[in-house]
Amino acid sequence: MCGIVGYIGHREAYPLVIKGLKRLEYRGYDSAGVMLYDGSQLKVSKTKGKVTDLEERSKEITTNGTIGMGHTRWATHGVPNDVNSHPHVSNSGNLCIIHNGIIENYEPLKKELIKRGYTFTSDTDTEVLVNLIEEVQKKEKAKLGKAVQIALNQVVGAYAIVVFDKTNPDEFVVARLGSPLAIGIGDNEFFIASDASPFIEYTSNAVYLEDEEMAVVAMGKPLSVRNIKDDSVVDPYVQELQMNLEQIEKGGYDHFMLKEIYEQPNVIRDTYRGRLLADEGIIKMAGIEDNLEKFLNAERILIVACGTSWHAGLVAEYIFEEFTRIPVEVEYASEFRYRNPIINKRDIVIAISQSGETADTLAAIKLAKENGAFVFGVCNVVGSSISRETHAGAYTHAGPEIGVASTKAFTTQITILTLIALRLAKAKGTLSHTDFHRYLQELTIIPEKVAEALLTNDVAQDIARTFKNSANCLYLGRGYNFPVALEGALKLKEISYIHAEGYPAAEMKHGPIALIDDQMPVIVIAPKQGHYDKVVSNIQEIKSRSGRIIAVVTKGDVQVRDLADYVIEVPDTADALSPLLTTIPLQLLSYHIAVMRGCNVDQPRNLAKSVTVE
Repeated sequence: MCGIVGYIGHREAYPLVIKGLKRLEYRGYDSAGVMLYDGSQLKVSKTKGKVTDLEERSKEITTNGTIGMGHTRWATHGVPNDVNSHPHVSNSGNLCIIHNGIIENYEPLKKELIKRGYTFTSDTDTEVLVNLIEEVQKKEKAKLGKAVQIALNQVVGAYAIVVFDKTNPDEFVVARLGSPLAIGIGDNEFFIASDASPFIEYTSNAVYLEDEEMAVVAMGKPLSVRNIKDDSVVDPYVQELQMNLEQIEKGGYDHFMLKEIYEQPNVIRDTYRGRLLADEGIIKMAGIEDNLEKFLNAERILIVACGTSWHAGLVAEYIFEEFTRIPVEVEYASEFRYRNPIINKRDIVIAISQSGETADTLAAIKLAKENGAFVFGVCNVVGSSISRETHAGAYTHAGPEIGVASTKAFTTQITILTLIALRLAKAKGTLSHTDFHRYLQELTIIPEKVAEALLTNDVAQDIARTFKNSANCLYLGRGYNFPVALEGALKLKEISYIHAEGYPAAEMKHGPIALIDDQMPVIVIAPKQGHYDKVVSNIQEIKSRSGRIIAVVTKGDVQVRDLADYVIEVPDTADALSPLLTTIPLQLLSYHIAVMRGCNVDQPRNLAKSVTVE
């Protein structure tokens, strides 16, 4: 949540910062702001709205200055308006700050600062922080770096910050706790951002700050990193970025979401490439092989995740229990840490997150580690916090996912989790030799079948025209496709703002059936594998109550076609792998409905891509 960009070097800062903010706008788009330093004056422009609104507002402050920073906001403290937008400037006008996160104890700090004569114009916790730093500077007669360190030891919460002092204008001081921050290292220039996308075309070298680390980023000097708590020196690890510019552009598609939907055949293949050797009957995953005994001796697997990743975890629950016979529980990470969970040393905790920065999932990881569990991470972003906090893990290879509504992350997470389950099943002997090899062979052709499922786009678009003005929608599925129903409903809610709910098909009779009338679209996921006959019965119950049925079926289906009002066909596959196909038309349907309703598909209201605050 919230996007941070900073630059200090020899280039003109303004266009670089604006371009960086546009790339980070998926992190929040309630408001935006920019600070520029022209060698003598500190200039700030900020506004409610998107970065394009900021461009219009900031025309009068454009300078040739080579120092600047910007922010795109997802509102936490204070409503989205011009005043609450970042950057925030201290009372003296010397310090300027941008901030991602929440300062939980800002109210008592604010009261104390008011007693000392400070005034505040915004409702934000961030304005309190910048004035706290200024007060420390005055009281301790400290340089900016020391003042930031002392101030941060007085705050409670999460943050990624960039601070600038116009009285010492050749440096930024940056720090992080719980919110990501990357420093790009160029040729006598530095870039600062929430992730590497704003500076990928300028440098491939980056340092990712760890929690409770701060850095002084100064012109003509090597990067200086220290621990916030004890001021000890930290040797920064410079890593080479794996991202490229083409991955973060739309590539001719109208929206990032559509591009990412169509990337799924390739990214699923990329995710199992080098790991799945079907002809040899081998699955190779270093994170599993190095810890195989822990998995084989596990009494239970706990999966913690949020949102779409939680739905992928639900699919994995079915797969793991069927293939490995290990008990699995799937937990909302946001609830897991607050209900005093029972965690044992023989538990395996699998944490799933696209960004690798989800605050609730990170907190669940720390709790699991404190209780002695082995924690395995599944995430998409190399160098992310979850990849560093877990004992071991596996990356998906979805590439950057810019659209806020997750699509390709979901299918690549399922791919990784399926590979893990198959590897454990082989080691435990809980899956027959024949079935094991059958699944391996089927996985290798899943990308082609996903590509075939994408051919349903025109059908989905036609159905969208009929139902784009619906007020409510039900999604029903059984077994492996119950989580797909939940995910389909989430997609529709996220980007079209239509109320939608997913249910196990059999649960319809226990309440939701009361909602069904001739205006209610009901999307039923009914592949021929699994509990087909039971789902057919559920469809008949809907039909008898005049519900309008959209069915996702296996290609060639006849029985459901005769009952449904609309049919979308996907290729046949094994029941356990069917979510990789049945989810595709649901993504397309949500996308087209949202477009027809005039919604901002890539940046739906009130949402942010990476939820880095509680």
